[in-house]
Amino acid sequence: MFKTLGEDIAAAMARDPAARTKVEIVLLYPGLHAILFHRFAHALWRRGWRLSARWISQFARFLTGIEIHPGAVIGRGFFIDHGMGVVIGETSEIGDDVTIYHGATLGGIAPSVESHAQVAQKRHPTLKDGAIIGSGAQVLGPITIGENARVGANAVVVKDVPPGATVVGIPARVCAGRRVSKEEFVAYGTPTSDLADPLTRSVDNLTEQVASLQARLAQMEKALDEERALPRQAGEKSEPDLKIVTER
Repeated sequence: MFKTLGEDIAAAMARDPAARTKVEIVLLYPGLHAILFHRFAHALWRRGWRLSARWISQFARFLTGIEIHPGAVIGRGFFIDHGMGVVIGETSEIGDDVTIYHGATLGGIAPSVESHAQVAQKRHPTLKDGAIIGSGAQVLGPITIGENARVGANAVVVKDVPPGATVVGIPARVCAGRRVSKEEFVAYGTPTSDLADPLTRSVDNLTEQVASLQARLAQMEKALDEERALPRQAGEKSEPDLKIVTER
C-alpha cells in the first residue's frame, strides 16, 4: 500500500512542473486524495462490502470533485492532474503510469436488456500503460487505448486507439505525426509541434490538387498559344477549330 502511494506521489512530481515538494502533493493535490480513497474503496469492493465502498467513493467525490467508481481497476503511478470533473466508470481498467486531466470521462455504454443483470459486463474503456487522456476528452465504451497513446483535449473516442498514436477531434481520428514514445510526456495528450488536424490536412490536400490543376491548365494554354503563333501551311485554316481544341 505504502509502495503504491509512493509511486503515485512520484508520478505527480514527474508530470506536474508546478509540483515543488512531496509534502505539497500529499496535502494539496486532489488527484492524489481521490486515488487514495479509491484504493481503499476498491479493496472493500473486492471483499463484497459494496455499499461501504460506494459511500467512500461518493465522499471522495464531494471532497475532490473526482468520481471514481470503486469497481474500477487502476494500476501504479496513476496521476490525475487538476482533477475537477473527472469520471471513471465501474468496469474501467487503467494500466501503470497513466495520466488523466480534468473534465475527462471514461464512460460506459448501456448494457443490453438480456445482460443487464450481469454486473461484471465490460462497459467502460481500458487504458494501457503510459496512456494520456487530455482535458475534456470523452472515452466511451469497452474500447482500448493502446500503450503510450495520447487522446487530445475535448476529443470523443469511440474506437480503439493504436499504441503510440495521437487522436484528436469529434469523433477522434489519428492525426498525422510520429508515434510518441513512453519517455516523451505530452501534456494534455496534445502535441503542439507536429500535430496536424485531420480536417486541416484534407483542406491542404484539396488546395494542392487545385494548384496542380491550375498549373496543367496554364501549360495547355501556353501550348495552344504557341501553336497559333506557328506559320500555317498552304490550305490550313488560319485559326484552329475552337470546338476541336475544347474537346481535346
